[in-house]
Amino acid sequence: MQPVFIYTEASPNPNSMKFVFNFELVPQGLSFDYPDLAATQAEGKSSPLAGDLFQFPFVQRVFLASNFVTLTKDDMTDWGSVILDTKQFLKIYFEENHPVFEQKTVERNTTIVDTDSPTVRQIKTVLDDYVRPAVESDGGAISFHSFEEETGVVKVLLQG
Repeated sequence: MQPVFIYTEASPNPNSMKFVFNFELVPQGLSFDYPDLAATQAEGKSSPLAGDLFQFPFVQRVFLASNFVTLTKDDMTDWGSVILDTKQFLKIYFEENHPVFEQKTVERNTTIVDTDSPTVRQIKTVLDDYVRPAVESDGGAISFHSFEEETGVVKVLLQG
C-alpha cells in the first residue's frame, strides 16, 4: 500500500473537522453519513471505520466521502487536544489495511446510464465537474436525486 498522508481542514462548523487523505476512501459521487454508532451497522452502508471512530468519546457524527472523513465533535472538546491522536489513529488504521466498509459500495448516483436523457446526462456532468468539488471543499456532499422534464426541477440531496 502507498504511504498514508492526512491533512486537516476546518469546516464552516467549528465542531467539525475534515481529515483529508491522499487516496480515495469512497467512490466519487457517494457519501455516507453516520449520526451515531448504530448507523455504522446499517445494511448496505456498514462501516468498521465509522464504528471505530465513534470509540473516541468526543465524536458525535462521522461523514465519509471521496477522499475525506469529516468528524463532528462535542462542544466540550477542543480540536487542539484531540487532532493529533485522531490523525495517528487514522494513519495506523489504513496502514494496517483495515476496511472502510463491510462490503462493496453501490454505484455512484451520478454515473451516466443508457436510460438517462440528454438533459440528465448534462446535469450529472455539471454536478460531478463543478458542484461536487465546491461542496466537498466544505466537508459536505451532493448527490443527484431526480429531474422532472415537465417542470425543469432538479432534486439533489445535500449532506454534511
